[in-house]
Amino acid sequence: VKDVDFGHHQVIVRQGKGRRDRSSILPRMLEDPLHEHLANTRRLHDSERASGRGRVSLPAGLARKYPSAPTHWIWQWVFPAPRLFTDRHSGAVLRHHVHETTLQRAVKKAAQRAPIPKRVTCHTFRHSFATHLL
Repeated sequence: VKDVDFGHHQVIVRQGKGRRDRSSILPRMLEDPLHEHLANTRRLHDSERASGRGRVSLPAGLARKYPSAPTHWIWQWVFPAPRLFTDRHSGAVLRHHVHETTLQRAVKKAAQRAPIPKRVTCHTFRHSFATHLL
């Protein structure tokens, strides 16, 4: 959640190609729907914290350096997975982000409904976006 910057209309993408962090624009037309989505995600997080859960998986170094970080709102996933899982090393019950294939399937279905005659993938959006910025 901390990587969504509504004030500057940008999103930070962590550990992208070359393991580098990059910023990308957040279109204003998506801000209201994203605010609404984050409000729903916040309610889920608050209810899980009230029941003693509400932890997310973090890289090991961060989790050791900031032991309470996995419960803080700013570290929650923007698109949390629908189910919790038990970490086999620590035994902690955590929530991860939705799996990449969830988005890939949604893009494929949307392209079929459009109907777009060409193959459309998430990577297609990346190239279309880059071309648009040029």
